[in-house]
Amino acid sequence: MSKLIASLIAGLFAVSAFAAQTPATTTPDTKAATKEQKAMHKAEAKEMKAEAKEQKADAKAEAKTEKAMASAHEDMASAKADEHKAKAKAHKKAAKAKAEAKADKASAAAEMKADAAK
Repeated sequence: MSKLIASLIAGLFAVSAFAAQTPATTTPDTKAATKEQKAMHKAEAKEMKAEAKEQKADAKAEAKTEKAMASAHEDMASAKADEHKAKAKAHKKAAKAKAEAKADKASAAAEMKADAAK
């Protein structure tokens, strides 16, 4: 029985000594793993930041392009409006000249009739 108790006590000491050594060996591995994880997270954060920066630059360039397109469309619309005004003015002048020519013709015809009647 004393041999049994002695072996149990020896086993307990052996287990406790082994248990005490196990965390000491895994701690550097855990620290290394933690450092690796931190480095991975840092790298991922940098990558995400770079992607966000790239997307921001793309959005900015797209907005600039859209603004330029809007400005070009605005300029084109303004030019078309000016063209329509010029055409309307030309039509108005032509109509006025036509009306004056018709009035002159009518006036000349009336004068001829008046001269013929005398």
